[in-house]
Amino acid sequence: MIEEVKSDEFDFRRLSGRNRRLLAEWQLLEQGLNGRSDIGCSVVKTNVDGLPTAYLIDYHLRSICGVTNVEHLDEPGITNEPCFATHFQMMVELPPNYPQVDAPPAFHFLITDQQGLPIPHPWHPNICYFGNFAGRVCINMTDTYTSLLWAVRRVASYLRYDTWHATLEPPYPEDLQVAAWVRKQGEPQGWIPFYVKNEE
Repeated sequence: MIEEVKSDEFDFRRLSGRNRRLLAEWQLLEQGLNGRSDIGCSVVKTNVDGLPTAYLIDYHLRSICGVTNVEHLDEPGITNEPCFATHFQMMVELPPNYPQVDAPPAFHFLITDQQGLPIPHPWHPNICYFGNFAGRVCINMTDTYTSLLWAVRRVASYLRYDTWHATLEPPYPEDLQVAAWVRKQGEPQGWIPFYVKNEE
């Protein structure tokens, strides 16, 4: 974590190019998340001018973090009931040439703590759960992305299961195993969607 600094310490008029965009995104995040208890945001990396290039987003939302009998996932006769957690952490990293079209922000949930021990990460068809890319978030950037705040809120809708795409058609799920569970067990059993009381 870096030393606490606020976006209002910067003068937009003295900035140019990319730094203006970085400041504008930062201000939107601060304003849009101000006073919320379910989503928090902190700056974890800055460029040489002190503007954020990476954020840690804390989601205090009850969401699915796995299923029972995961080692027997999708086997006949095995029931995989959802398991829940109430705290998830997502890193947002902005590449050096962001916000160019070919340099989208990267969103990924932490799957281990600072000691390398596993921590809960979301079980959602649009978030990779298994393998080398576990934690990676799929957001349909090209047509819908407007700001980091928009993306952070969209991921919150993933965690609440207000939004999910589990069918094998474009834009396709990020995790096919989780998507199969959603189609074959989560939806038929009424586990998805589930009711979660959150602040708006």
